[in-house]
Amino acid sequence: MRAAVYRGEQVLQVEELPDPTPGPGQVVMRVRYSAICGTDVHAFMYDLAHPGTVMGHEYTGSIVDVGPGVTRWKPGDRVTGGGGHAPPGAGPATRTHPRFNYRTMGFQQNARPRGYAEYVLLDEWEPTPVPDDVTDEQAALCEPCAVTVHAVRLSDIKLGDAVVVLGAGPIGLLCMQTARAAGATTVIVSEPAPGRAEAARRLGADAVLNPLEGNLEEQVLELTAGVGPQVVFECAAAPSTMEQALDLSARGGQVVMLAIAWEPTAVLPPNWMAREVRMQSSFGTQPEDWRIALELMRTGRVSVDHMLNDTNFVPLEGIQDAFEALCRPTRELQMVVAL
Repeated sequence: MRAAVYRGEQVLQVEELPDPTPGPGQVVMRVRYSAICGTDVHAFMYDLAHPGTVMGHEYTGSIVDVGPGVTRWKPGDRVTGGGGHAPPGAGPATRTHPRFNYRTMGFQQNARPRGYAEYVLLDEWEPTPVPDDVTDEQAALCEPCAVTVHAVRLSDIKLGDAVVVLGAGPIGLLCMQTARAAGATTVIVSEPAPGRAEAARRLGADAVLNPLEGNLEEQVLELTAGVGPQVVFECAAAPSTMEQALDLSARGGQVVMLAIAWEPTAVLPPNWMAREVRMQSSFGTQPEDWRIALELMRTGRVSVDHMLNDTNFVPLEGIQDAFEALCRPTRELQMVVAL
């Protein structure tokens, strides 16, 4: 099978690897689409992935082979590549290690190739079934949608709340929709890139503000009757956006961090401490988040169609150029590897 192997120093190389064979309790999935996640871009940009790793965790396809003892799946079943169930014996926590360190452990070498390969070996509990009314292209974005579902479910959002989403990349665009589905009636997006700002407008943002033009805090206060948003979702991880999120929040409001900042970020506490703003981090997903994400897509509450068009899809041989472009995005929004 073909796979994009990370060779270190920002190099992805398409190589031939052995086709996987399922053992007891395992299945083989033929990958059709694998979306490029910002997390993998960070691994590439900061050279965090172990050489020899095949990354990719936003992928969809179909089961082509099952191992002995597998009863849940059969060849031809359409699935996404993760989130189906908790591993046997795992507790309720997203990360089973109580002191999981993402920076030091998140990109260690995987024993198995993942989504940037034609075939993936999975344990029976890993896949999630894709509903008939959700296309393979849409299902490729199930994982990032599940990330936003997880964040919204961790938040204190209530019916009628105003929310601000900082950043209109893939996570921000999905977050604004899941927040709306959870009851937000005013959704404000902050995004300086014109293409991403336009995508936010098309996907239903009530207002899209350019943080580089005018005073963002004053504009948000005007749009929220002088109160501020009850919840701010930080989906940008830019050097200034953490403090910006804390400054924007209403008194007693909440900031939910989705984006992972890899650079040191300074915040000045007195202002947001005086307003008793609460901070909530969100990381990863739980199995139910994947099923909720697919149901939101199926019922049209979340749309990814404005995030995907013909120019977003690249062949496996184009993955190096795609990663380099996403390190310094201009018009790029979401890129998907078609296998």
